[in-house]
Amino acid sequence: MDENNKPQSPTAEMSRRSFLRASAAGAATAALYASGNYAHAQGSATIKVGVIGTGGRGSGATYNCIDSAPGVQIWALGDFFKDRAQGLKDSLVKNKPDNCKVTDDRVFGGIDAYKHVLASGVDMVILATHPGFRPPHFKAAIEAGKHVFMEKPVGTDAPGIRTMLEAAALADTKKLCVVAGTQRRHQRSYIETIKRIHDGAIGDVVGGQVYWNGGGVGDGVHKKEDNWTDLEWMIRNWYQFTWLCGDNIVEQHVHNIDVANWVMRAHPVKCVAMGGRSQRMDPVRFPMAFDHFAVDFEYPGGVRIMSMCRHWDGCASNVSERFVGTKGVTNPAWEIWGQNPYRFPGGGKDPYVQEHTDLIEAIRSGKQINEAKQVAESTLSAIMGRMASYTGQEITWEMALGSKESLMPDLTDPRAPIPVRKPAIPGVTQFI
Repeated sequence: MDENNKPQSPTAEMSRRSFLRASAAGAATAALYASGNYAHAQGSATIKVGVIGTGGRGSGATYNCIDSAPGVQIWALGDFFKDRAQGLKDSLVKNKPDNCKVTDDRVFGGIDAYKHVLASGVDMVILATHPGFRPPHFKAAIEAGKHVFMEKPVGTDAPGIRTMLEAAALADTKKLCVVAGTQRRHQRSYIETIKRIHDGAIGDVVGGQVYWNGGGVGDGVHKKEDNWTDLEWMIRNWYQFTWLCGDNIVEQHVHNIDVANWVMRAHPVKCVAMGGRSQRMDPVRFPMAFDHFAVDFEYPGGVRIMSMCRHWDGCASNVSERFVGTKGVTNPAWEIWGQNPYRFPGGGKDPYVQEHTDLIEAIRSGKQINEAKQVAESTLSAIMGRMASYTGQEITWEMALGSKESLMPDLTDPRAPIPVRKPAIPGVTQFI
């Protein structure tokens, strides 16, 4: 329940890993063929897709992409762990044989797997590796002239976000299409409700709250095997390392912060915050990640949005957004209360499929869509909140964007040791 004691939208809690998409996608495919409303991509109705990062989210996005439109062929697969790429190929051969055109020589492993996927003859790539790798992978994809679907978040530090913004501008120059995995932007209930907010249904927005309060993610890091490098160990335990994950405010709560930016049609100008470790205090199992954050974001005009996220087992959960205006209150996922009441009537395609449909339609029509800048700004908003939480200081947008702190280790030698950072201590940890 939210603050108004209203039930949340059934779509708000949808799993990002569900593969149960086939029936809705089949109807959409039939409708698209019947209308004739699609164009060729690079002279062909077929779109060859490469997948970079074939874990749970990458596999899910692959099936979403197949189900989103006709003519999708999965052409190449790459992952740090080649056996995971092979596992996705085996799954596709079994479940989607008509869409799987991956040959054995187009299954790649290792830290440079993304380069081989980009060079394999694909038209479009799905970027679904751990977030720390998103900036270099996106930059390489745009430089190679590929259309992109990329999972959120799109970086873990300011240097990475600056790389994303530069590549976003290059994508515009090259007329490449980019869609991000902030699926609420493609969810009909959010689209219809937020359109009404922007049209003045709740008047001027004067405040709001965004939440991702849920349980813990796993039991912490797994013991490092003798034959593992530090890099392999960290990738296998990626959620516990800020350079890979961004901490949960960035990796997960970015969805709700993105909705705040969407409603406000702006990014925050500054913030103060708090955060720490209440359940995850074991330094062996939980080397550095916080388990809770609370951020007071200030937007243009002095509007304050409270952001809250946590990974606490055994506590109340809430994943939602709420905004207050001079004429009403809204849960932007589906309903408005006040002078101009509205309730979303239902309908629309699964947003995890719809986001791929929108991308492929844009590629085929030649009407460019580029979400890279907006998702980069939402990611930096979350990073800014993390910076304020880690340091205990007020952080402005300019400070966050200009930060010189690079979390990414030197991976020139993938076998080299990688130091584990100690958890931040607000008031002690310095802003860099």
